[in-house]
Amino acid sequence: MPSSDRVTHIVTDSERPGQKLGLLMCIALVMGNMIGSGVFLLPTDLAPLGWNAALGWLVTIAGTLCLALVFARLARHFPGGCGAYTYAAEAFGPATGFIVAWSFWISCWVTNATLAVAAVRNLAIIYPSLNDGGSAAALLAIAFVWFFTLVNLLGVRKAGGMQVVTLVLKLLLLLGAISIGLWWLTAGDGALPSMEGAKPVSVTSVGQAATFTLFALLGFESALAAGDRIADPERNVPRATTIGMIATGLLYLLACTAVTMLVPLPILTESIAPFPTFFSHFIGPEAGIAAAALAAIAALGALNGFVLLAGELPRDLAHRGLISRSFGVENRHGVPHWSLLLSALLATLIVYANYSRGLAELFNFMMLVTTSTTIIFYLVGSLAALKFRHAKRVPMSAGFILLTVAGIVYVCWAFYGAGIEPSLYSLAMTLAGLPLFLIASRSAPARREEAPVA
Repeated sequence: MPSSDRVTHIVTDSERPGQKLGLLMCIALVMGNMIGSGVFLLPTDLAPLGWNAALGWLVTIAGTLCLALVFARLARHFPGGCGAYTYAAEAFGPATGFIVAWSFWISCWVTNATLAVAAVRNLAIIYPSLNDGGSAAALLAIAFVWFFTLVNLLGVRKAGGMQVVTLVLKLLLLLGAISIGLWWLTAGDGALPSMEGAKPVSVTSVGQAATFTLFALLGFESALAAGDRIADPERNVPRATTIGMIATGLLYLLACTAVTMLVPLPILTESIAPFPTFFSHFIGPEAGIAAAALAAIAALGALNGFVLLAGELPRDLAHRGLISRSFGVENRHGVPHWSLLLSALLATLIVYANYSRGLAELFNFMMLVTTSTTIIFYLVGSLAALKFRHAKRVPMSAGFILLTVAGIVYVCWAFYGAGIEPSLYSLAMTLAGLPLFLIASRSAPARREEAPVA
């Protein structure tokens, strides 16, 4: 067996082929996790940037596509298991693998809190009293977290089926915005409404736009983190990652650009939910309310997918003997229930601890923390790919090496763009996992399982 196949592939007795996700559900997991809250809330921040926003989308899509192609290549050579641990551990040792997986797990449950808050923010269009934040908004966000935790406790097939349904509803909203944009291009005459007063094109403004847009493209790695839950991961994980990234990137570019540029700047900058504002402006208030409901469903659909990931990461680490085995124990549906419950509890705590902030402020802060934490996985995974290439474990052409280096440069730039406070916050939470690894490695080194792929 080649050395690249030494990675752990943990299969429990409760896992059966019929419980795993096929290609369609795998693509739905990737796209559903990517199409969450970011794209539906970003036009408010991007509108003042004018054409810089469209250029920022192109930079972000290009950089993220580089990363997606690199991780798709790794998934072919290291199928199964949790990519957040596997790639780093194979390249740099189990300590690095644990820290990267720990940081990615943190990003998952912080994302769960962020998406729940985003859903409430969109519902504030329908129920304005929620816009003031406070305990009512916090309790609703927490209720969303626990509802989708319950869905995932019923099994990955149930969660995957819901992911397909919510993805269809999300696509309706994006395709609706694109259709209105195409209609305006063919029937409209005159300057773009939001261009009046927008910033001129500059490198600084493009960089600012690209920093905003990165959060919307997080999630392309979703299939990598749930490799053990996917049928034929060697084929389906790379395909789902690449297809999901390209399709979502194009939808984002077209839909978000339509909203950003066709609504007058003063209206858009004051909007708490820009997509509903867009549909209200062009069709009517009823369309705006429907769009608010669909945008909330979009956030909740992504929440469903990230709840699944938040349970899988502790499960994988527990099976390797790196944390308590209780987090790998599964219920009769083959789901690691203690992992899911812990992740839901932590998401609940972060929402409750910050509910005094306004919805917009709370969302923006958690968005930046999530972004900077996830970037750790992207950076280490890309560096691992270069090390595998040097060791001749993963073949790469000269062009693919340049693509990998471009991804690394983009990741470093994005980490810098996230800001000092969120970056330090994410680093502190990541390093907090190191003592746990040291305790586990000293107390039970023999429990660590690294069985080869059958």
